[in-house]
Amino acid sequence: MASFNQSIFYPAVFFLTGIPGFETYHAWLSIPFCCLYTIAISGNGMILVVILTELSLHEPMYYFLSMLSFMDLGLCLSTLVTVLCIFWFNAREISFDAFIGQMFFIHGFTFMESSVLLAMAFDCFIAICNPLRYATILTSSRIIKVGFAIVIRGTMALVPLLLLLKRLSFCHSHVLHHSYCFHPDVMKLSCTDTKINSAFGLAIVIFTAGTDSVLILLSYVLIIHSELSIASPEEQKKVFGTRVSHISAVAIFFIPMVSLSLVHRFGKHAPPLVHTLIGNVYLLIPPVMNPIIYSVKTKQIRKAMLKIFSSKFI
Repeated sequence: MASFNQSIFYPAVFFLTGIPGFETYHAWLSIPFCCLYTIAISGNGMILVVILTELSLHEPMYYFLSMLSFMDLGLCLSTLVTVLCIFWFNAREISFDAFIGQMFFIHGFTFMESSVLLAMAFDCFIAICNPLRYATILTSSRIIKVGFAIVIRGTMALVPLLLLLKRLSFCHSHVLHHSYCFHPDVMKLSCTDTKINSAFGLAIVIFTAGTDSVLILLSYVLIIHSELSIASPEEQKKVFGTRVSHISAVAIFFIPMVSLSLVHRFGKHAPPLVHTLIGNVYLLIPPVMNPIIYSVKTKQIRKAMLKIFSSKFI
């Protein structure tokens, strides 16, 4: 009876899910996932190395880009083990404490990446709307303070959510919809009242990603208004071209996040495969696409990468 009660109120393990209906093909499906992880880790790692070693890139814009790459790298490494273990070894079990730990890093890096995108939007706003004071506003010391504030904000937002999760009991199925630990996913398995958890989770999302998205939109409204005042259409096109990378990064981050949230909230009767596919898009597409976008669209990054590769080749 004691062990039965323990399994009800404090589960020893949860069971992660690979691709529903394609379990026999997991070994083959691991190949594209390995390719995506390789691209994400090598791409973001290369951007970090390039920005750290190339003195010409020691500017606010590239400091924020290095933060973005660091968050994407952390997000990939947080899920790499569980995802590939499911595909290779069908190792689906994860302890409750390990679940809490992985969820902390996944949501933490997600909230921090949202804050970094906001900081990059602010950088764009200052560069366009107040270029004469750009160097005095975005000093190295202030950028360091912004980085610390982003980490503290993401961490402090998650700690109460994890403590609230500890009070729940799980007497239903312990099978999750994803191959990683996601907060709305575990809420569905609880037999305890989760209204407080859900309300607090929603408040955190609004406070972090919701507020950031509104401020990013406001920044770009002001940026576009300022750009329209530029007389030359060529200059307007050139200035807009320099912001395409950040706009793309914002889109590929927020669209999968909103899609996954909507599926969990309103798609309760949707096939499990839908949850899994959108969850994997949310997990992997931003870390994979961001280094590609910035490598292609940012001339300075591209030149620095070519310089490093050419020097090693020679």
